[in-house]
Amino acid sequence: MSFSLWLGFLAASIVIAVTPGPGAVASMSTGLRHGYWSALALILGLQSAILFQLAIVGLGLGALLATSESAFEAVKYVGVAYLVWLGIQKWRAPPADLEASPVPQRRHGLYLQGLMVNLTNPKAIIFIAALVPQFVDPLAPQVPQYLLIALTLCGTDTLVMSCYALAAARVGRWLHDPRAQRVQNRFFGTLFVAAGTLLAFSRQPH
Repeated sequence: MSFSLWLGFLAASIVIAVTPGPGAVASMSTGLRHGYWSALALILGLQSAILFQLAIVGLGLGALLATSESAFEAVKYVGVAYLVWLGIQKWRAPPADLEASPVPQRRHGLYLQGLMVNLTNPKAIIFIAALVPQFVDPLAPQVPQYLLIALTLCGTDTLVMSCYALAAARVGRWLHDPRAQRVQNRFFGTLFVAAGTLLAFSRQPH
């Protein structure tokens, strides 16, 4: 991959990362409630899903979701159910003690949450399947190019999601009032349900 082609992919990666989606909502919600270091566990889960999706695209399996309506619908509705479930859980969450340190044991669950948020979004893998091949030179060795693409995509997304989480964590320091916490819980719960609803009405790209 030439340097100019990589710059083009970097620009595309930045646009993808800064566009609000379920990953951004999850990062902000976790940063606000549990602090940045717990949010980082969720962000690593998001990146693990991206790596898995990229591997699927590299193996050529991404075309299955792009061409099979039944496969697309199956993954889509799993994603819808998961996002709506997250929204309900967030809406019902009680006010937390923001003076307490984040509980380390929670981070494993947050990592799995981040993993599931991205894995259950079929549009993410189709987007990667449509984008990545445009930046891969078929005449050059594939593995080094995919490694560079993975590093760029995950590095950019980690940085942007970290900014979302850090910004939310800073705001969270001021939300010691239980009423304010309930408002933010219901706000993010609504965003998760809205993301699930938008996913439910999404159509398979043609």
